[in-house]
Amino acid sequence: MNSKIYKTFFAEGMGEFISQNYDKSIELLSEFLKSEPNHKIALISRGSAFLKLNQIDDAAKDLNRVIDLYPEYHRAYHLRGLVNEKNGENIAALADFNRAIELDPDYGAAYYSRATLHTKMGNEDLATEDVQMVTHLTNRNIEEFANENNVWRSQHLRLENMVESDLGR
Repeated sequence: MNSKIYKTFFAEGMGEFISQNYDKSIELLSEFLKSEPNHKIALISRGSAFLKLNQIDDAAKDLNRVIDLYPEYHRAYHLRGLVNEKNGENIAALADFNRAIELDPDYGAAYYSRATLHTKMGNEDLATEDVQMVTHLTNRNIEEFANENNVWRSQHLRLENMVESDLGR
């Protein structure tokens, strides 16, 4: 098959994932991975689809492969942590969530997952710290979004004023 057809498998597989058609997504991404077996996004997406379908062993294989290929990819550790937690391997899950946070200290999803795990493990103080961090990151993201939006809006208004001025209004 030519590469254009394989790229279609990727695009359609991602579309099926977004539409929550995980079986179809796995099928299409598997076809794509025949041409690009080390594609980070295809592997992590297929692993996530396996996880959504509770096919834990297959999810673990894909996520371990991503980590082997891309050891600095924080999302892979987070997702593998979720796999480990589903398997009842709380210590391994905690290590993966910690590694995800170590690689990206602003990755709120890993803090949230770690807080949930800490609660399950009876570590209420640690869970509270992680929830506070999630709240902090959420508030910071909202503030950054508002600032970016204000910058865009002020630039847009300045452009409108320039156009109005050019038109003699």
